[in-house]
Amino acid sequence: MNISLKQLKVFVGITQHATLTAASERLYLSKAALSMALSELEKQLGHPLFDRVNHRLILNQEGQKLLPLADELLHRANDINALFSSHAKASGIVRIGASDTIGNHVLPSILSGFRQHKQHYSQQVFISNSELICQKLRDFELDIALIEGQAQQSDLISTVFSQDSMCIIAPLSHPLAAKPQLSFNDLANSEWVLREAGSGSRSFFLQNLATHIDNWSQSFELNTTEALINCVAEGLGLGCLSSLAAQYALQDGRVTKLNLNHPMQRQFWLVMHKDKYKNPLLMQFIDFCRQQ
Repeated sequence: MNISLKQLKVFVGITQHATLTAASERLYLSKAALSMALSELEKQLGHPLFDRVNHRLILNQEGQKLLPLADELLHRANDINALFSSHAKASGIVRIGASDTIGNHVLPSILSGFRQHKQHYSQQVFISNSELICQKLRDFELDIALIEGQAQQSDLISTVFSQDSMCIIAPLSHPLAAKPQLSFNDLANSEWVLREAGSGSRSFFLQNLATHIDNWSQSFELNTTEALINCVAEGLGLGCLSSLAAQYALQDGRVTKLNLNHPMQRQFWLVMHKDKYKNPLLMQFIDFCRQQ
C-alpha cells in the first residue's frame, strides 16, 4: 500500500465540497486529476469512500472512519514543514467557528491578543449558529469552535472557556418598561422575537425562560441579532439575547432592558471533535482562549 498525502488531501477536499467541480476549484487541480487520485486511494484501501448520488459524492461509513486519520496526517505533515521553517515560529492555519455573539463581540479581542502575543496571522473565521458550526466540526471543516451552548453530539467535546449574561429587551414604550423588577407572571401572554433554530440565544430562551412563561407566543423568527433588535425596537415583541449583543442598542436608547428576577447567566463553550489532532499551533490557540 502506497497512500500519498496528495490522495488524502484530495479525499479531505472532496468531503468538504461534495462535488468534484467544487473540490477541483479549491485544490487547483483538474476534475480528472481529482477523480484519478480518489480512484487510486479507494483501490488501495479496497473500499469505496463515497456513495455516488445524483452526481454528488456522499461520505459513507468507510470514509467517515478515514476522515479523522487523514485530517491528522495532513496536519502532521504541516507540522514537519513548520519544524524546519525559518520564516515563522508558528505555522499553519487555525480554522475557527464562532456563534453569532462570540464571533461579533468576543472573538475579535481574542484574535487580536493571539496575533500580538504569538505573532501568528493565519486564522480563518466562520460565524454562524451553533448547530451549523458543530456540523462543520464533525465534518472536519473547522478545527475548533467557540459557541454559546454545550454541544450535544457524542463525537464532540465541550469545555467551558468563559461566562456570559443574557438579558430581555423591550421597546421603550412597552408597559413593563416602567417596572423595576419583573416576575414570570408579568410575562404571561407575551410575544417574542426569536433567533432561528440552532442558535444559542434561542436555546437559552426555550430552556431557561419559556417553560416558566404562560401562553407566550413567537411573533417572528430571524437569523441575525441586529434584525431581532430592530424588530423589538419597532414593537414586534420582546427579545432575549446576550448583554454583549444588546449593549449598543441599550446605550443608544433604541430598546430598554427588562429586569427579571431570575438567573440570566450562561456559559461559553470551546468545542472540538474528539478525534481532532491537536497540533502545537492549535494547542497554543486553545490555551490562549482559556486564559482570556
